[in-house]
Amino acid sequence: MIDPKAIVDVSAEIAEDVEIGPFSIIGADVTIDSGTIIGPHVVMKGPVKVGKDNHIYQFTSIGEDPQDKKYADEKTSLIIGDRNVIREFATLHRGTLQDHAETRIGNDNLFMAYTHVAHDCVVGNNVIMANGASLAGHVHLCDNSILGGFTLVHQFTQIGTFSFAAMGSAITQDVPPYVMVGGRPTRPHGINSVGMERSGSSPEATRLIRKAYKILYKNNLRLEDAIEKMEDLAGECDEISNMVSFLRNVARGILR
Repeated sequence: MIDPKAIVDVSAEIAEDVEIGPFSIIGADVTIDSGTIIGPHVVMKGPVKVGKDNHIYQFTSIGEDPQDKKYADEKTSLIIGDRNVIREFATLHRGTLQDHAETRIGNDNLFMAYTHVAHDCVVGNNVIMANGASLAGHVHLCDNSILGGFTLVHQFTQIGTFSFAAMGSAITQDVPPYVMVGGRPTRPHGINSVGMERSGSSPEATRLIRKAYKILYKNNLRLEDAIEKMEDLAGECDEISNMVSFLRNVARGILR
């Protein structure tokens, strides 16, 4: 299953059924679990741990040194879960000691061509990053969020669950769960009702999230005051509780 033209370090731990294409380079301290397919011309530099049933396409760079001037060749890692699809020319970097020393990718994500996940990012599950979308360092991209093509995300930013960023967005502050953003400058544009419906959220939950959105963005309230009003709705559905919990942990302010 390993092409004879591939170069695999003797210390790499590769499951028996892993496929590795020609001219790929798998370095030391790399672990690849069963069912994963590595295309041709992939470069993987450890420490990297790759889970099951991933498909990593040609010309990707997995686990390279972080693009951070503070990095001084410390041992940091990249951890990738299961069933991820990583398309051509995507770049996923390891962490730094200034955070938790690891970049972490969850399960069932799609990273389209030329996407970039920088050092110390945390990407959840069922995330889509369309072509050219890029995360700066220390970004948290929560479950089921979608970044349109060529979206850029500022360092230390949090992107909430089921949020949606339109093509070409420049996200400089946190995006709450279920919120859609876009335009230049990038601003909120309602809730991701389609994403909520597809996930099985009830019409009542969608109605309450829309009400919470109005409290947050239409009533000219301070964030603290908006959260207080939203807490009155939090007991009525889990989606509101998720949004309130997210907002209470905002460090950089929210995109408004």
